[in-house]
Amino acid sequence: MARRSDQRRAAVFAVYQHDLTGRPLADTLERDAPIFTRALAHATEDYSEDADAIIARHAKGWTIDRIAPLEKAIMRVALTEILHPDAVPGDAPIPPEGAIEEAVKTAKTYAGAQAPKFVNGILAAALREMREDCTP
Repeated sequence: MARRSDQRRAAVFAVYQHDLTGRPLADTLERDAPIFTRALAHATEDYSEDADAIIARHAKGWTIDRIAPLEKAIMRVALTEILHPDAVPGDAPIPPEGAIEEAVKTAKTYAGAQAPKFVNGILAAALREMREDCTP
């Protein structure tokens, strides 16, 4: 069985290809993709409008359309796991900091030099906002 970090990366690339090509999400997933990968990709698609609103709110000076598609896909997947942990099957959801760490690691490996800092800043701001909203 593939590691969860590999499955997250596969979900990111499926979402990225779906956004870039307009092909159905199911067609961008590997034929033998594990259930976790499929569920995460589909949940990310389901919550993409919410994620995009959060990204746009924290991307100072950037419109959502100007953000590179891969970076957007990375952040959407992380936000799905942070905000909707029950949408994806598994033993225990990843902690929000873990989701951010995985997103930054993916950005370091596959996106531009500035992407890790950009991804980290937006996701950290979103997590702070979420925690402030939950504080009585």
